[in-house]
Amino acid sequence: MKNKIRICPSILAGDFAHIAADAKRAEEAGADALHVDIMDGHFVPNLTFGPQMVSALKRSTNLFLDVHLMIYSPFEWVERYIEAGADSITFHLEATEDVEDTLNFIRKCNRRAGLALCPETSPELAMPYLDKCDLILMMTVQPGFGGQSFMPEVLDHIQFVRKACETRKIGAGGKVFEGPGAPTDPFLIQVDGGINIDTARQVIEAGANDLVAGSHLYNAPDMKAAIEEMRNCMVSK
Repeated sequence: MKNKIRICPSILAGDFAHIAADAKRAEEAGADALHVDIMDGHFVPNLTFGPQMVSALKRSTNLFLDVHLMIYSPFEWVERYIEAGADSITFHLEATEDVEDTLNFIRKCNRRAGLALCPETSPELAMPYLDKCDLILMMTVQPGFGGQSFMPEVLDHIQFVRKACETRKIGAGGKVFEGPGAPTDPFLIQVDGGINIDTARQVIEAGANDLVAGSHLYNAPDMKAAIEEMRNCMVSK
């Protein structure tokens, strides 16, 4: 089964003084979504955006807004970010005890629900929720700051999740397929952190199909060419 590779530039690597222009730049370059990192200074030692910034981005681009909550008590913030324009909300397994309730609430609001794992978190802890979410986000750096180096030990975690999806016949949107054959559309395994053309090949080979990249794309002289190279890197290997 061939995975369609989705590329999501992270606006965290953009120019905050020209954030609307950088959102539009990603759209014109052919990105599949815009990844928006929300940090509260508590779950991670950094502060970034809030609902007002998400709302401003929604007015600036037609891209799908992939909002990643690196905050405690994510359930309490879901409605605020949906009202602001989030198309997808991903939160951390480590940040709440209300994992299933939060996933269900996001889906009830007709948004895509994602579950994120820090690099040191065992992927086995996500298994009870595999058919209850639309994607699993595997952090390939420690969450909180951009520009970190890729952690290759997470490749085993990606392989574990992909194998679990295939064994349990879980496809896109967490749908469980009955009977013989594999799901037509594979489950989304997203990766975020230190993604460039070399690490993109590694994570795709391990089973990822949704790549978040910040510095590599926003620092590229030609973002469109960089996105296409990343999307097709296994073909040109």
